[in-house]
Parts: sequence; structure tokens; C-alpha cells
Amino acid sequence: MPTFIPPQQRKAWTVLAALPGAQSHHLRDLLGDKDRQARMQISAVGITLDYSHQRVNKDVMAQLLALADESHVKEQALAMLHGEAINQTENRSVLHVALRGSHVPNPPWGEAISSQVAAELLRVCLFAEKVRSGALLGFKQTPITDVVNLGIGGSDLGPRMTTGALVNQTQPLDGHPVKVHYVSNVDAWSLFTTLQNLDPSRTAFVVQSKTFTTQETMTLLASAKRWLLDGGCPDAQLHQHLVAVTASPAIAATHGFKPDHMFEFWDWVGGRYSIWSAIGLPLAIAIGSFGFQELLAGARAMDEHFLNAPPDKNMPLVMALMDVWNTNFLGASTHLIAPYAAALNKFASFLQQMEMESNGKCTHIDGSKVAIKTAPLVWGSLGIDGQHAYFQLIHQGTHLVPIDFIGSREEHTPLPLAAEHHRVVMLNMQAQAQALAMGRTEDETLKVLLQSGLSSEEAHRLAPHRSYPGNIPSSTVWMDALTPRTLGALIALYEHKVFCQAAIWGIHAYDQWGVELGKTIAKEIETRQ
Repeated sequence: MPTFIPPQQRKAWTVLAALPGAQSHHLRDLLGDKDRQARMQISAVGITLDYSHQRVNKDVMAQLLALADESHVKEQALAMLHGEAINQTENRSVLHVALRGSHVPNPPWGEAISSQVAAELLRVCLFAEKVRSGALLGFKQTPITDVVNLGIGGSDLGPRMTTGALVNQTQPLDGHPVKVHYVSNVDAWSLFTTLQNLDPSRTAFVVQSKTFTTQETMTLLASAKRWLLDGGCPDAQLHQHLVAVTASPAIAATHGFKPDHMFEFWDWVGGRYSIWSAIGLPLAIAIGSFGFQELLAGARAMDEHFLNAPPDKNMPLVMALMDVWNTNFLGASTHLIAPYAAALNKFASFLQQMEMESNGKCTHIDGSKVAIKTAPLVWGSLGIDGQHAYFQLIHQGTHLVPIDFIGSREEHTPLPLAAEHHRVVMLNMQAQAQALAMGRTEDETLKVLLQSGLSSEEAHRLAPHRSYPGNIPSSTVWMDALTPRTLGALIALYEHKVFCQAAIWGIHAYDQWGVELGKTIAKEIETRQ
């Protein structure tokens, strides 16, 4: 790779900072271009990105694309795919793309890795179907009906989010329903409320830990074993109820896990990028192995789009450039994720970890200090709920909050009036994007108030309070339908967006030393107690 140059010293960055009036363009004027929406849409893999409501014009877009070129984003992506140790502070490769590409001919990461991934994927899928068919038996020789996932961070957020989004799309195998539950919080109440209505003889635990030393997860495991023993499970049969997903199988074995109940992933799989690995086992149990493989297929299709689409039609790259523009040139310090599909109610939390743990860095790859903003504060919830809560601040507050609206064009909920529900939801999403962009001037508000019958004095008094500055940038991400395939593509879209941001900002996206510091201090405090 060429010698590292801080982003603010790159030619395109300096041009962007100096563009006359570029930062003051109001969306009210930009959206007056009747061809803008058609020109600023990208479609791939059942997903369409509409970024016409971003505060960019042709000059800004040209320089942002030049910035991506100067930042060698494509070259860095190829380095990742070829297994180079781009996680340089841990000297590790970053190959979550290989997890959904084990079928790719002549893979750039090598046949050996593809063979390992394919073999473990087969084991995961076969085990998931064993559970779903009722063939996995507990200590009373009755089928397992409940699976409790114990894990934290990436071992919880990804599987939990995708299970919630997709579980209602599948039917139980041979009429054998299996419920998947998630516990990540080491607070005893979290585990207690999950277990209180479960039958120990019909419950299995999937314990997810890369090292099998994570304090929170090991504490949960100890309580799970005690609950099984107190529920009548003989010590010699505990292993029937325990499943490990780990990069440290030898350590897992010391906790009583048997080889046929252990599933492996590798140190080149980061926790927040691990849903595609054996970490996805509880999801595969919840939706079936076919659905899980469809999720992987959608992600792989987005990988292909990212690698092959030209820069101006490259969805992850364009999304990253919008974030760079909003964060570094418009001064936004926060980014709202607003899904308008209730099944995606955990998606914002999932993206929060993906982006903030990846790009929340203050040191460049060469060890120098960062002098620009990196990751914004990512937050959000279901958009319909937010409209009646924090959207007030976005409409009339003093913070600039860029937004990603996420919607589905189709709705398949088995409710008689589901189509009408969906129409109202999508109407609200589109209305919010338009209202936040256009706003309403004081003159326009005054006219509305006078037409409503208010006196001139009262209308003039209220007009400042009932006007909206607008000019809030947003993108709308449309899914053709919420399916395993499109959700896989959507997750991969954001993964690659985060990668592109890091490449432009010149930071390491795949370590998380801030997380490690807290763990280290907790251990030090424990030894002193």
C-alpha cells in the first residue's frame, strides 16, 4: 500500500472543504431537480438505496468519489479478501466474507479456508435440523423444545436480531416447535426470567465464547449448569444439554462439552461480523438450515456487488461517502437508524455495535493521532415509535441528525388487514423523509395558520414555534421484501459501508482495545477483593 496520508491532507478532502456554498445547499432547492431521485438510486440484491435526500450535489459527489479513490478503498478491500493481516494491531486476517463464500471457485483467501468453512457450515446445518426434528434428546430422553443462547456482544446481537427478524417466516419441522431464547446480561434477573417457565429436561444451552474465558458468559454457564442439576439432570448427562461455539475447543472441553456438541470458528472472525459462522447456530435452529444458507447467499451477493460495481453505483461505498460528508463536512456527530419494519426492532442495536466498536478510534493506522471525527454516535429504534418520541428533536432541535430510513416494499404478515397496516407504515416513512428534508418556512407556516382561521396577531405569534428548518439529510434503504436473503444482503451492505469509512478515515476497523481495557480492569479489581 502507498505511504499513509491523513485524510484531511488528501487533495479531494481539501477541495471538499473549500467548495463554495456546498455545505449551505438546502434540500428544498436540491429536490427541485425532477431527475434527482432517479439519478440517485442504486439497486442490487433485492435492495434499493435512495440517497436523493442527502445534502450533496454533483460537485460534492465528484469529489467524494475522488476521495475514495485517493484513499485506496478498493485496494484495501482486495487486501482483506486475500487474507492479508489488515487487523494489524492483532496481526490477524479479517475474513468474514469467506464465511459466506466457501463455494466460490478459486477463492482469494485460499481453498484451505473454504474447506474448513464448508465443513463447519455442514455440521451447523445438520445439528440445527437435528434439534428442529426433535432428535436431540434431554436427560429424560424427551426432545429438546427450548434453546437458550448464552453470549454477549457479537455472540448475542447478531443471532438475536436475525432470529427476531426471521423466525416467523418458517414452520416447525414435522410439527416440532423449538423456541430460541437469548441471554446476554450477566444480571441474574435476565437469566431467571428466561428460565422460570422452561423445563430443564427439554432445554439446551448454546454457549458462545471465542476464548471460553469471557467472565459474563462463564458466569451464565455456571448458573445454567446449576439450574439443570437442580432440575434433576444427572451430572453425567449435563453434556446432552450443553453446546459450545468457540475458537477455543480445547478450553471448552474442560468445561464438559463433548466434541459432537462443539462448533468452531476462527480468530479471523470478529465477534460483530460472526453471524455467518457457527455463531449463527441458534438462528439456524430458529429458521432452519435452508433459511440460514439463504442469509449467507444474500450476503455473498452483496459482496459481489461491492467488489464489482463501479464507484458511483456501489451501494456500500456511496453510503459510506454520505456518512463521511455528514460527519466531517456538515458537522453531524450522530446517526439515526430508523427501521419501518417491526421485525427489525433490534437492527439499530446490532448496527450500533458494528459501527461504533469498529470505527470508534482516535488513532490512525500509522499510530498518529486522528485530527478529524471518526464514527458518529449510532442509535435508533423503530421509526414509527420514534416519530412520537425523539423525532421532535430532529425536526426542531439544535442537533443535525442524519437518518437511514429502512423499509420493506412487501408485507406478508398473516393478518386480514395487514396490507392496510403496511400502507400506513410506508406512508409515514416517506412523509418523515420529506418533512425533514423540506421543512416549512415561517412564511409558509403563517399562511397555513391564517387559512385555518386564526387572527393575524395569533398567527404571527405562533408561526415561529410551528415552523421547521428542514434540511435534515437522510437515505432510504428499501428491501423488496424482508427475507433471509435480503436481510443477509442488508447486513453485508452495512458491513462494507463500515469498512469503506475506516479505509477513508485511515483507522483500524477490526480491533476493539477499548472493550479489552474494561475486561482487564475488572479482573484486576476481582483479584484485590
